[in-house]
Amino acid sequence: MKYYDVIIVGSGAGTIVLEEVVAQGLKAALVDKGPAGGTCLNLGCIPSKMIIYPADRIVEIQEAKKLGIEAIVNSIDFHSIMSRMRKNIKIEHDRIKEAFLHADDFDFYEGEGHFVDDYTIEVNGEKIKGGKIVLASGSRPFIPPIKGLDNVHYLTNESALHLTKKPESMIIIGGGYVGVEFAHFFAAMGTTTTIIEMADRLVLSEEPEIAALLQKKLSKRMEIITGVVAEEVKNANGQVVVQVKEVTTGKLREISAQQILIAVGRRSNADLLKVQNSGVDTDNKGFIKVDEYLRTSKENIWALGDANGQQMFTHMANREAEIVAENMLHDAKIKVDYNAIPHAVYSYPQIASVGLLEASARERYNILVGKSRYLDIAKGEAMMEEDGFAKAIVEKSSGKILGFHIIGPSAPELIQEVTNAMSSGGNIDEISNAIHIHPAITELIQSTFGNLEDA
Repeated sequence: MKYYDVIIVGSGAGTIVLEEVVAQGLKAALVDKGPAGGTCLNLGCIPSKMIIYPADRIVEIQEAKKLGIEAIVNSIDFHSIMSRMRKNIKIEHDRIKEAFLHADDFDFYEGEGHFVDDYTIEVNGEKIKGGKIVLASGSRPFIPPIKGLDNVHYLTNESALHLTKKPESMIIIGGGYVGVEFAHFFAAMGTTTTIIEMADRLVLSEEPEIAALLQKKLSKRMEIITGVVAEEVKNANGQVVVQVKEVTTGKLREISAQQILIAVGRRSNADLLKVQNSGVDTDNKGFIKVDEYLRTSKENIWALGDANGQQMFTHMANREAEIVAENMLHDAKIKVDYNAIPHAVYSYPQIASVGLLEASARERYNILVGKSRYLDIAKGEAMMEEDGFAKAIVEKSSGKILGFHIIGPSAPELIQEVTNAMSSGGNIDEISNAIHIHPAITELIQSTFGNLEDA
Protein backbone atom coordinates (compact mmCIF):
# COMPACT_ATOMS: atom_id res chain seq x y z
CA MET A 1 0.00 0.00 0.00
CA LYS A 2 1.34 3.42 -0.96
CA TYR A 3 1.50 6.10 1.71
CA TYR A 4 1.13 9.82 0.99
CA ASP A 5 1.58 12.90 3.12
CA VAL A 6 -1.63 14.30 1.60
CA ILE A 7 -4.40 12.79 -0.48
CA ILE A 8 -6.80 15.15 -2.25
CA VAL A 9 -10.10 13.86 -3.58
CA GLY A 10 -11.54 16.01 -6.38
CA SER A 11 -9.95 17.97 -9.20
CA GLY A 12 -11.96 21.18 -9.02
CA ALA A 13 -11.15 23.47 -6.10
CA GLY A 14 -9.09 20.62 -4.65
CA THR A 15 -6.29 21.43 -7.08
CA ILE A 16 -5.73 24.73 -5.26
CA VAL A 17 -4.76 22.70 -2.19
CA LEU A 18 -2.75 20.31 -4.36
CA GLU A 19 -0.61 23.15 -5.74
CA GLU A 20 0.35 24.25 -2.24
CA VAL A 21 1.03 20.69 -1.12
CA VAL A 22 3.35 20.16 -4.07
CA ALA A 23 5.04 23.51 -3.46
CA GLN A 24 5.88 22.31 0.06
CA GLY A 25 7.62 19.27 -1.39
CA LEU A 26 5.20 16.80 0.17
CA LYS A 27 4.28 13.45 -1.31
CA ALA A 28 0.80 13.91 -2.76
CA ALA A 29 -1.93 11.97 -4.53
CA LEU A 30 -4.92 13.28 -6.45
CA VAL A 31 -7.95 11.00 -6.67
CA ASP A 32 -10.62 11.99 -9.17
CA LYS A 33 -13.47 10.12 -10.81
CA GLY A 34 -13.66 12.75 -13.55
CA PRO A 35 -14.27 14.70 -15.54
CA ALA A 36 -10.91 16.34 -14.92
CA GLY A 37 -11.28 19.94 -13.86
CA GLY A 38 -14.33 19.43 -11.70
CA THR A 39 -18.03 20.24 -11.93
CA CYS A 40 -17.77 23.97 -12.60
CA LEU A 41 -15.64 23.60 -15.72
CA ASN A 42 -17.30 20.54 -17.19
CA LEU A 43 -20.90 20.38 -16.00
CA GLY A 44 -21.79 23.59 -14.21
CA CYS A 45 -20.88 27.25 -14.25
CA ILE A 46 -18.78 27.49 -17.39
CA PRO A 47 -20.79 25.46 -19.93
CA SER A 48 -24.13 26.77 -18.70
CA LYS A 49 -23.03 30.40 -19.00
CA MET A 50 -21.61 29.74 -22.46
CA ILE A 51 -25.06 28.72 -23.70
CA ILE A 52 -26.97 31.30 -21.64
CA TYR A 53 -24.98 34.18 -23.15
CA PRO A 54 -26.54 33.77 -26.63
CA ALA A 55 -29.94 33.33 -24.95
CA ASP A 56 -29.47 36.77 -23.37
CA ARG A 57 -28.74 38.28 -26.78
CA ILE A 58 -31.86 36.70 -28.25
CA VAL A 59 -34.14 38.17 -25.59
CA GLU A 60 -32.45 41.56 -25.91
CA ILE A 61 -33.24 41.55 -29.62
CA GLN A 62 -36.81 40.51 -28.93
CA GLU A 63 -37.18 43.40 -26.47
CA ALA A 64 -35.37 46.02 -28.57
CA LYS A 65 -38.64 47.52 -29.79
CA LYS A 66 -38.88 49.60 -26.61
CA LEU A 67 -35.73 51.42 -27.76
CA GLY A 68 -37.20 52.15 -31.17
CA ILE A 69 -35.38 49.28 -32.86
CA GLU A 70 -37.33 46.87 -35.04
CA ALA A 71 -35.36 43.61 -35.07
CA ILE A 72 -36.22 39.99 -35.75
CA VAL A 73 -34.32 36.82 -34.83
CA ASN A 74 -34.45 34.97 -38.16
CA SER A 75 -33.00 31.68 -36.95
CA ILE A 76 -31.28 30.07 -33.98
CA ASP A 77 -28.65 27.40 -34.58
CA PHE A 78 -29.15 25.31 -31.45
CA HIS A 79 -26.71 22.67 -32.64
CA SER A 80 -23.99 25.25 -33.22
CA ILE A 81 -24.50 26.89 -29.82
CA MET A 82 -24.25 23.55 -28.03
CA SER A 83 -21.33 22.31 -30.15
CA ARG A 84 -19.28 25.46 -29.52
CA MET A 85 -19.80 25.03 -25.78
CA ARG A 86 -18.80 21.38 -25.79
CA LYS A 87 -15.77 21.99 -28.01
CA ASN A 88 -14.39 24.74 -25.77
CA ILE A 89 -14.99 22.71 -22.62
CA LYS A 90 -13.32 19.65 -24.12
CA ILE A 91 -10.20 21.62 -25.01
CA GLU A 92 -9.78 22.80 -21.42
CA HIS A 93 -10.72 19.41 -19.96
CA ASP A 94 -8.21 17.59 -22.15
CA ARG A 95 -5.47 20.07 -21.25
CA ILE A 96 -6.05 19.54 -17.53
CA LYS A 97 -6.27 15.77 -17.81
CA GLU A 98 -3.07 15.63 -19.85
CA ALA A 99 -1.31 17.66 -17.16
CA PHE A 100 -2.54 15.26 -14.45
CA LEU A 101 -1.44 12.17 -16.36
CA HIS A 102 2.07 13.50 -16.96
CA ALA A 103 2.65 15.17 -13.60
CA ASP A 104 5.91 14.12 -11.93
CA ASP A 105 5.33 15.87 -8.60
CA PHE A 106 2.18 13.99 -7.56
CA ASP A 107 0.41 10.73 -8.37
CA PHE A 108 -2.90 10.85 -10.22
CA TYR A 109 -5.51 8.15 -9.59
CA GLU A 110 -8.30 8.38 -12.15
CA GLY A 111 -11.31 6.56 -10.76
CA GLU A 112 -14.06 6.64 -8.16
CA GLY A 113 -12.35 6.16 -4.84
CA HIS A 114 -13.94 5.23 -1.54
CA PHE A 115 -12.76 4.80 2.03
CA VAL A 116 -12.18 1.25 3.23
CA ASP A 117 -10.53 2.09 6.57
CA ASP A 118 -9.15 5.04 8.55
CA TYR A 119 -7.32 7.36 6.15
CA THR A 120 -7.36 4.57 3.54
CA ILE A 121 -8.93 4.94 0.10
CA GLU A 122 -9.37 2.28 -2.53
CA VAL A 123 -9.25 3.34 -6.19
CA ASN A 124 -9.53 0.88 -9.07
CA GLY A 125 -8.70 -1.98 -6.70
CA GLU A 126 -5.59 -0.27 -5.27
CA LYS A 127 -5.42 0.94 -1.67
CA ILE A 128 -3.62 4.15 -0.70
CA LYS A 129 -3.24 5.82 2.68
CA GLY A 130 -2.79 9.47 3.59
CA GLY A 131 -1.51 11.24 6.67
CA LYS A 132 -3.85 14.09 5.80
CA ILE A 133 -6.81 14.02 3.44
CA VAL A 134 -8.78 16.79 1.75
CA LEU A 135 -12.27 15.99 0.48
CA ALA A 136 -13.21 18.26 -2.42
CA SER A 137 -15.40 15.63 -3.98
CA GLY A 138 -18.20 17.89 -5.18
CA SER A 139 -21.87 17.11 -5.69
CA ARG A 140 -24.32 15.77 -8.23
CA PRO A 141 -27.97 16.49 -9.10
CA PHE A 142 -30.46 15.34 -6.49
CA ILE A 143 -33.08 13.08 -8.05
CA PRO A 144 -36.35 13.16 -6.10
CA PRO A 145 -38.38 9.98 -5.45
CA ILE A 146 -41.13 10.74 -7.95
CA LYS A 147 -43.25 7.74 -8.91
CA GLY A 148 -42.39 6.49 -12.41
CA LEU A 149 -39.30 8.66 -12.84
CA ASP A 150 -37.07 5.63 -13.29
CA ASN A 151 -39.19 4.55 -16.25
CA VAL A 152 -38.89 7.72 -18.33
CA HIS A 153 -36.02 9.58 -19.91
CA TYR A 154 -35.23 12.73 -17.99
CA LEU A 155 -32.56 15.40 -18.14
CA THR A 156 -30.53 17.11 -15.43
CA ASN A 157 -28.49 20.29 -15.73
CA GLU A 158 -25.56 18.00 -16.56
CA SER A 159 -27.11 15.74 -19.20
CA ALA A 160 -28.90 18.70 -20.82
CA LEU A 161 -25.48 19.94 -21.93
CA HIS A 162 -25.21 16.92 -24.24
CA LEU A 163 -28.33 17.74 -26.25
CA THR A 164 -27.76 18.12 -30.00
CA LYS A 165 -31.35 18.85 -30.99
CA LYS A 166 -33.60 21.48 -29.49
CA PRO A 167 -36.56 19.99 -27.58
CA GLU A 168 -39.89 21.22 -28.89
CA SER A 169 -41.29 21.38 -25.37
CA MET A 170 -39.90 20.93 -21.86
CA ILE A 171 -41.13 20.72 -18.28
CA ILE A 172 -38.59 21.82 -15.67
CA ILE A 173 -39.27 20.40 -12.21
CA GLY A 174 -37.82 22.94 -9.78
CA GLY A 175 -37.85 26.72 -9.71
CA GLY A 176 -34.52 27.38 -8.02
CA TYR A 177 -31.36 28.83 -9.54
CA VAL A 178 -30.71 25.97 -11.95
CA GLY A 179 -34.35 25.70 -12.96
CA VAL A 180 -34.82 29.36 -13.89
CA GLU A 181 -31.49 29.58 -15.70
CA PHE A 182 -32.26 26.59 -17.92
CA ALA A 183 -35.84 27.78 -18.39
CA HIS A 184 -34.50 31.09 -19.69
CA PHE A 185 -32.13 29.28 -22.04
CA PHE A 186 -34.60 26.82 -23.54
CA ALA A 187 -37.36 29.41 -23.87
CA ALA A 188 -34.94 31.69 -25.75
CA MET A 189 -34.05 28.80 -28.05
CA GLY A 190 -37.73 28.44 -28.94
CA THR A 191 -38.67 25.51 -26.70
CA THR A 192 -42.15 25.70 -25.18
CA THR A 193 -41.15 25.75 -21.54
CA THR A 194 -43.00 25.11 -18.27
CA ILE A 195 -41.59 25.43 -14.74
CA ILE A 196 -43.32 23.61 -11.89
CA GLU A 197 -42.34 24.54 -8.35
CA MET A 198 -43.57 23.24 -4.98
CA ALA A 199 -43.19 26.59 -3.16
CA ASP A 200 -45.43 29.57 -3.76
CA ARG A 201 -42.69 31.42 -5.64
CA LEU A 202 -39.46 30.92 -7.56
CA VAL A 203 -35.91 31.27 -6.17
CA LEU A 204 -36.80 30.99 -2.49
CA SER A 205 -33.36 32.19 -1.37
CA GLU A 206 -33.95 35.64 -2.87
CA GLU A 207 -35.92 38.62 -1.60
CA PRO A 208 -39.67 38.07 -2.17
CA GLU A 209 -40.03 41.15 -4.36
CA ILE A 210 -37.10 40.02 -6.51
CA ALA A 211 -38.67 36.58 -6.89
CA ALA A 212 -41.98 38.21 -7.81
CA LEU A 213 -40.41 40.36 -10.52
CA LEU A 214 -38.49 37.40 -11.92
CA GLN A 215 -41.69 35.39 -12.16
CA LYS A 216 -43.52 38.29 -13.81
CA LYS A 217 -40.81 38.68 -16.45
CA LEU A 218 -40.31 34.97 -17.13
CA SER A 219 -44.07 34.41 -17.36
CA LYS A 220 -44.08 36.44 -20.56
CA ARG A 221 -41.98 33.72 -22.21
CA MET A 222 -43.07 30.51 -20.48
CA GLU A 223 -45.65 28.96 -18.18
CA ILE A 224 -44.84 28.97 -14.46
CA ILE A 225 -46.89 26.84 -12.08
CA THR A 226 -46.14 27.28 -8.38
CA GLY A 227 -47.60 25.56 -5.35
CA VAL A 228 -47.64 22.11 -6.94
CA VAL A 229 -45.85 18.83 -6.26
CA ALA A 230 -44.86 16.37 -8.99
CA GLU A 231 -46.64 13.14 -7.97
CA GLU A 232 -46.03 10.84 -10.91
CA VAL A 233 -44.28 10.75 -14.28
CA LYS A 234 -45.12 8.50 -17.21
CA ASN A 235 -44.76 8.14 -20.97
CA ALA A 236 -47.81 8.62 -23.19
CA ASN A 237 -48.11 9.19 -26.95
CA GLY A 238 -44.46 10.10 -27.38
CA GLN A 239 -44.61 12.65 -24.56
CA VAL A 240 -43.60 12.69 -20.91
CA VAL A 241 -46.63 13.33 -18.73
CA VAL A 242 -46.20 14.82 -15.25
CA GLN A 243 -49.06 14.54 -12.80
CA VAL A 244 -48.94 17.37 -10.28
CA LYS A 245 -50.91 17.98 -7.10
CA GLU A 246 -51.76 21.44 -5.81
CA VAL A 247 -50.25 21.90 -2.35
CA THR A 248 -53.24 23.78 -0.90
CA THR A 249 -56.20 21.95 -2.48
CA GLY A 250 -54.85 18.51 -3.35
CA LYS A 251 -56.28 18.90 -6.85
CA LEU A 252 -54.54 16.82 -9.53
CA ARG A 253 -53.70 17.86 -13.08
CA GLU A 254 -51.46 16.59 -15.86
CA ILE A 255 -48.87 18.44 -17.93
CA SER A 256 -47.03 16.96 -20.87
CA ALA A 257 -43.91 17.81 -22.86
CA GLN A 258 -41.32 16.19 -25.09
CA GLN A 259 -38.64 16.38 -22.36
CA ILE A 260 -38.45 16.93 -18.62
CA LEU A 261 -35.52 18.36 -16.69
CA ILE A 262 -35.03 17.70 -12.99
CA ALA A 263 -33.66 20.73 -11.11
CA VAL A 264 -34.54 20.31 -7.44
CA GLY A 265 -31.11 20.70 -5.87
CA ARG A 266 -27.78 18.97 -5.39
CA ARG A 267 -26.48 16.20 -3.15
CA SER A 268 -22.97 15.66 -1.83
CA ASN A 269 -20.81 12.91 -3.29
CA ALA A 270 -19.80 11.95 0.26
CA ASP A 271 -21.91 8.80 0.03
CA LEU A 272 -19.96 7.59 -3.00
CA LEU A 273 -16.77 8.06 -0.97
CA LYS A 274 -18.19 6.02 1.94
CA VAL A 275 -16.71 8.60 4.31
CA GLN A 276 -18.17 6.83 7.33
CA ASN A 277 -15.53 4.13 6.88
CA SER A 278 -12.96 6.68 8.01
CA GLY A 279 -15.05 8.18 10.81
CA VAL A 280 -16.23 11.26 8.91
CA ASP A 281 -19.70 12.43 9.96
CA THR A 282 -22.37 13.73 7.60
CA ASP A 283 -25.57 15.66 8.28
CA ASN A 284 -29.11 14.47 7.58
CA LYS A 285 -28.82 15.58 3.96
CA GLY A 286 -25.57 13.72 3.39
CA PHE A 287 -23.21 16.71 3.39
CA ILE A 288 -19.94 16.38 5.30
CA LYS A 289 -19.99 18.16 8.64
CA VAL A 290 -17.17 20.68 9.14
CA ASP A 291 -16.22 23.18 11.82
CA GLU A 292 -15.25 26.82 11.34
CA TYR A 293 -11.78 25.73 10.21
CA LEU A 294 -13.25 23.26 7.67
CA ARG A 295 -12.11 20.28 9.72
CA THR A 296 -14.31 17.19 9.64
CA SER A 297 -15.13 15.03 12.65
CA LYS A 298 -12.00 12.99 11.86
CA GLU A 299 -8.64 14.49 12.77
CA ASN A 300 -6.51 15.45 9.75
CA ILE A 301 -9.39 15.25 7.28
CA TRP A 302 -10.85 18.44 5.81
CA ALA A 303 -13.82 19.00 3.49
CA LEU A 304 -14.51 21.93 1.18
CA GLY A 305 -16.84 23.08 -1.57
CA ASP A 306 -20.03 21.26 -2.49
CA ALA A 307 -18.98 18.26 -0.40
CA ASN A 308 -19.74 20.18 2.81
CA GLY A 309 -22.77 22.02 1.39
CA GLN A 310 -22.12 25.30 3.21
CA GLN A 311 -22.08 27.71 0.26
CA MET A 312 -22.26 25.81 -3.01
CA PHE A 313 -20.56 28.31 -5.30
CA THR A 314 -17.26 27.85 -7.09
CA HIS A 315 -15.85 31.14 -5.86
CA MET A 316 -16.52 30.05 -2.27
CA ALA A 317 -15.04 26.60 -2.84
CA ASN A 318 -11.88 28.28 -4.11
CA ARG A 319 -11.70 30.44 -0.97
CA GLU A 320 -12.29 27.41 1.25
CA ALA A 321 -9.46 25.61 -0.56
CA GLU A 322 -7.10 28.48 0.26
CA ILE A 323 -8.16 28.33 3.91
CA VAL A 324 -7.69 24.55 4.09
CA ALA A 325 -4.21 24.84 2.57
CA GLU A 326 -3.19 27.42 5.16
CA ASN A 327 -4.70 25.59 8.11
CA MET A 328 -3.46 22.15 7.09
CA LEU A 329 0.04 22.98 5.91
CA HIS A 330 1.01 26.04 7.95
CA ASP A 331 -0.77 25.41 11.25
CA ALA A 332 -2.87 28.52 10.72
CA LYS A 333 -6.17 29.05 12.48
CA ILE A 334 -8.15 30.80 9.77
CA LYS A 335 -11.90 30.66 10.19
CA VAL A 336 -14.18 30.51 7.18
CA ASP A 337 -16.46 33.56 6.90
CA TYR A 338 -19.74 33.20 5.02
CA ASN A 339 -21.09 36.69 5.78
CA ALA A 340 -20.20 38.36 2.50
CA ILE A 341 -20.47 35.65 -0.14
CA PRO A 342 -22.04 36.99 -3.35
CA HIS A 343 -23.98 34.87 -5.78
CA ALA A 344 -25.68 35.42 -9.10
CA VAL A 345 -28.60 33.88 -10.97
CA TYR A 346 -28.16 34.06 -14.75
CA SER A 347 -31.82 34.17 -15.57
CA TYR A 348 -33.32 37.00 -17.59
CA PRO A 349 -33.45 39.37 -15.80
CA GLN A 350 -30.25 38.62 -13.93
CA ILE A 351 -30.12 38.51 -10.14
CA ALA A 352 -27.24 39.07 -7.74
CA SER A 353 -27.20 39.09 -3.94
CA VAL A 354 -24.83 39.30 -1.02
CA GLY A 355 -25.45 39.13 2.71
CA LEU A 356 -28.72 38.90 4.61
CA LEU A 357 -32.29 39.09 3.37
CA GLU A 358 -34.41 41.80 4.95
CA ALA A 359 -36.47 39.33 7.01
CA SER A 360 -33.35 37.70 8.48
CA ALA A 361 -31.67 41.04 9.17
CA ARG A 362 -34.76 42.35 10.95
CA GLU A 363 -34.62 39.46 13.44
CA ARG A 364 -31.15 40.49 14.62
CA TYR A 365 -30.76 44.21 13.95
CA ASN A 366 -32.52 47.55 13.91
CA ILE A 367 -32.32 48.22 10.18
CA LEU A 368 -32.64 50.76 7.41
CA VAL A 369 -33.74 49.69 3.94
CA GLY A 370 -33.06 51.52 0.70
CA LYS A 371 -34.38 50.88 -2.79
CA SER A 372 -33.61 52.36 -6.16
CA ARG A 373 -34.84 51.57 -9.63
CA TYR A 374 -32.58 51.47 -12.67
CA LEU A 375 -34.84 54.24 -14.01
CA ASP A 376 -33.73 56.45 -11.12
CA ILE A 377 -30.26 56.81 -12.63
CA ALA A 378 -29.35 58.35 -15.97
CA LYS A 379 -27.91 55.20 -17.53
CA GLY A 380 -30.92 53.15 -16.49
CA GLU A 381 -33.20 55.74 -18.06
CA ALA A 382 -31.20 55.55 -21.28
CA MET A 383 -31.57 51.77 -21.21
CA MET A 384 -35.32 52.10 -20.59
CA GLU A 385 -34.94 49.51 -17.85
CA GLU A 386 -38.39 49.94 -16.35
CA ASP A 387 -38.56 47.04 -13.87
CA GLY A 388 -35.09 46.35 -12.46
CA PHE A 389 -34.12 47.61 -9.02
CA ALA A 390 -31.68 47.24 -6.14
CA LYS A 391 -32.28 46.92 -2.42
CA ALA A 392 -29.91 47.68 0.44
CA ILE A 393 -30.20 46.55 4.07
CA VAL A 394 -28.09 48.44 6.64
CA GLU A 395 -27.74 48.39 10.42
CA LYS A 396 -29.17 51.71 11.61
CA SER A 397 -26.80 52.42 14.46
CA SER A 398 -23.50 51.66 12.74
CA GLY A 399 -24.14 52.02 9.01
CA LYS A 400 -22.86 48.47 8.54
CA ILE A 401 -24.01 46.90 5.27
CA LEU A 402 -25.96 43.74 6.05
CA GLY A 403 -27.26 42.80 2.61
CA PHE A 404 -27.68 43.99 -0.95
CA HIS A 405 -29.87 42.55 -3.70
CA ILE A 406 -30.23 43.41 -7.39
CA ILE A 407 -32.44 42.29 -10.25
CA GLY A 408 -31.68 43.69 -13.67
CA PRO A 409 -28.94 44.13 -16.28
CA SER A 410 -25.34 43.46 -15.18
CA ALA A 411 -26.43 42.48 -11.67
CA PRO A 412 -23.51 40.04 -11.19
CA GLU A 413 -21.00 42.78 -12.01
CA LEU A 414 -22.75 45.47 -9.97
CA ILE A 415 -22.83 43.41 -6.78
CA GLN A 416 -19.04 43.29 -6.65
CA GLU A 417 -18.67 46.86 -5.35
CA VAL A 418 -20.89 46.07 -2.38
CA THR A 419 -19.16 42.73 -1.78
CA ASN A 420 -15.78 44.46 -1.69
CA ALA A 421 -17.09 47.02 0.80
CA MET A 422 -18.59 44.33 3.04
CA SER A 423 -15.39 42.30 2.96
CA SER A 424 -13.25 45.23 4.10
CA GLY A 425 -15.41 46.51 6.94
CA GLY A 426 -18.80 46.93 5.41
CA ASN A 427 -19.79 50.51 6.22
CA ILE A 428 -21.94 52.54 3.82
CA ASP A 429 -19.32 55.33 3.91
CA GLU A 430 -17.12 53.15 1.73
CA ILE A 431 -19.77 53.43 -0.98
CA SER A 432 -21.01 56.98 -0.47
CA ASN A 433 -17.54 58.52 -0.24
CA ALA A 434 -16.42 56.93 -3.49
CA ILE A 435 -16.78 58.95 -6.69
CA HIS A 436 -18.93 57.13 -9.24
CA ILE A 437 -18.72 57.81 -12.96
CA HIS A 438 -21.70 59.71 -14.33
CA PRO A 439 -23.59 58.49 -16.21
CA ALA A 440 -22.83 54.85 -15.51
CA ILE A 441 -24.86 51.91 -14.33
CA THR A 442 -22.78 51.71 -11.13
CA GLU A 443 -24.64 54.79 -9.88
CA LEU A 444 -27.44 52.36 -9.02
CA ILE A 445 -25.41 51.28 -5.98
CA GLN A 446 -24.88 54.82 -4.75
CA SER A 447 -28.52 55.72 -5.40
CA THR A 448 -29.79 52.74 -3.42
CA PHE A 449 -27.74 53.60 -0.34
CA GLY A 450 -28.89 57.20 -0.71
CA ASN A 451 -32.50 56.14 -0.23
CA LEU A 452 -32.17 54.44 3.18
CA GLU A 453 -35.24 54.70 5.40
CA ASP A 454 -36.52 53.13 8.61
CA ALA A 455 -38.00 49.74 7.81
